[in-house]
Amino acid sequence: MGFWDKFFKKEQKSANNAKDRLKLVLQSDRTGLPPEVMEKIKNDIIEVISKYVEIDKEALDINISNEPSEEGTLSPTLFANIPIKEVKRNKEK
Repeated sequence: MGFWDKFFKKEQKSANNAKDRLKLVLQSDRTGLPPEVMEKIKNDIIEVISKYVEIDKEALDINISNEPSEEGTLSPTLFANIPIKEVKRNKEK
């Protein structure tokens, strides 16, 4: 059974990668931000949060979409679902 698992895991991982790329393209189209900028924003958020907590990078979900503002116009809004595995304890003196 282990032999076949290797093949199915690759397909599932490939499907997840394709899904993530599609989400990035759609978000880029909706917000007007280039995919490179959106990826930099995501990486910066991960870097900062990782200083304080251990996060589950596989389950991480960061989206930028256009949402109605108080004035009634659409404006880019960042939504982040970042599962925390463990809080890092700093030993400051």
